[in-house]
Amino acid sequence: MFSRTFGCVRLVWNRTLAERHAAHHQRGERTSYRRTDAVLTGWKRTAGLAFLSEVSSVPLQQTLRHQHTAFASFFAGRARYPRFKSRNARQSAHYTRSAFRMKDGALHVAKTNGPLPFAWSFGGVDIATLNPTMVVISRRPGRPLVRDVRGRHRLARTA
Repeated sequence: MFSRTFGCVRLVWNRTLAERHAAHHQRGERTSYRRTDAVLTGWKRTAGLAFLSEVSSVPLQQTLRHQHTAFASFFAGRARYPRFKSRNARQSAHYTRSAFRMKDGALHVAKTNGPLPFAWSFGGVDIATLNPTMVVISRRPGRPLVRDVRGRHRLARTA
């Protein structure tokens, strides 16, 4: 279900990274988040990348924000230069509150076909009281995972 989203997130990261790399190394320019967001909008309007509109825009925009932060950390000397993403590595999509809701023990994510039932992997927590600001859906080889970023609580998606 999330394979297309993971692929789109990776594509946006890698294409944006390639453009930022060219701007920095060839022209000595830094690229703002605003600029990358405008480029993403342009990509969605092209025939070759129109499929980017089929997934929720929130994970794609979050990818741009993460990359902007990665470059800010690099230029500040706190991190290495950002790397390209591989399809063989961990895949993830970050959803902010505007793109998901938790209701009746199910996770509803934007542009999915229905609720995603999940099993909470920690005891002593009432799922009805959770109010996360972000949910990260990720896939490691053979195992999907949903995580609340604020508390690092892990939920395992059920079949």
